[in-house]
Amino acid sequence: MVDFIKKLYSYYLSSSEVTTDSRCVPDNSLFFALKGEHFDGNKYAKQALEKGARYVVIDDPKMKLDKRYILVEDVLTTLQELAHYHRQQFDIPVLAISGSNGKTTTKELVRDVLARKYVVHATQGNLNNHIGVPLTILSMPRDTEFAVIEMGASSPGEIHQLCEIAAPNYGLITNVGQAHLEGFGGIDGVKKGKGELYAYLTANGGLSFYNVDEPYLEEISRQVNLRVGYGEILPKGKISYIKVNQIADTEKVVALVEEDGWSYRVFAQISGEHNYQNIKTAIAIGKYFKVPFLDIKYAVESYVPQNMRSQIYELGTNLVFLDAYNANPTSMKMALKSFVRMKSDKKSKVVVLGDMLELGSFSEESHQEILTITEQMGFSQLIFVGKLFAKADVTNIGLHFEKIDLLKEWLAQKNIKDTFFFVKGSRGIRLEQAF
Repeated sequence: MVDFIKKLYSYYLSSSEVTTDSRCVPDNSLFFALKGEHFDGNKYAKQALEKGARYVVIDDPKMKLDKRYILVEDVLTTLQELAHYHRQQFDIPVLAISGSNGKTTTKELVRDVLARKYVVHATQGNLNNHIGVPLTILSMPRDTEFAVIEMGASSPGEIHQLCEIAAPNYGLITNVGQAHLEGFGGIDGVKKGKGELYAYLTANGGLSFYNVDEPYLEEISRQVNLRVGYGEILPKGKISYIKVNQIADTEKVVALVEEDGWSYRVFAQISGEHNYQNIKTAIAIGKYFKVPFLDIKYAVESYVPQNMRSQIYELGTNLVFLDAYNANPTSMKMALKSFVRMKSDKKSKVVVLGDMLELGSFSEESHQEILTITEQMGFSQLIFVGKLFAKADVTNIGLHFEKIDLLKEWLAQKNIKDTFFFVKGSRGIRLEQAF
């Protein structure tokens, strides 16, 4: 098998890039015919060659027509093994980032900070699963000096698998929260699943970073011999520690860092306590890897969120705080608490919440908890989208829409003005379509 991967790697090196999408096949690319629940990439192999692919990797013998078709036992496994082989060609820091919330924002902040000193290759968007991680690694240029790999998981064993592919020598977990409870079977399962990253670092002599101010992280990081804590609370015991303080009562995230006898304020274009945690991580990582502090400060202050993550923008006479890429009870509570403190010149604050998915048996209880918290915050109006919030709202504290299209129609009829909207829900609800 090793000899085969070496041969395939030579094909990879002579190709322009790797692709798994038959709709987008660059000239001279290497196409992997992946299979999914509703598609079979083998059926598009011939089309990929016609569009310009140099080789196609397939696992259906009936589809092999000539030497350009590389037949393997399993296309996905081959993609992952090729990515691991490419990773082995680099002797560089590889930082894996996992966690229940804030992975992508943290990854982008860390990427921008490290890029002030190193040639950095990082996960694009949220390509953080068993397909996205291999594709991220296979797109890593030869001149890369530092890799930042985001790792997501919805069930046990997935983080371990991603570590086996990416072979990180550094790692951090942003937090442990109530995400993917259905797949992990509860918060203890989440702790164990996310802790697979630290277990890998332990077994392979890697170094872990952990936020001392976040619950559970000190506990699950103890297994790692090499670890660095960061935050505001000095941890017990003898470990390396990087101190980053928060300045309270500010609408925008602000950190306070002592550097060379000076106290520096680090401002940001993102709001909320949860984003302070993300920024604190980026500052700590930058300091550990010797990025000049003024470069760290510049990178953090220049970062503008995208992709529906803590975006604030004007919509007519209204203001919208859009944080609708994903949602779970932990992230929902943090974002709502931040929205309460946000100030604006608008006459009213309206909260629009979409169902939180993938919570399994914890779903009804979690939605009721969010309803109770939101009702106590005193917003001008509460709007909910989806069947789960409707089922949990037995006292009818808010206005309910089963689907996003119905909310869009209602908003068009009402022509609401001079309002600050908070918009958050799971990806499957697609709340951004109404704003």
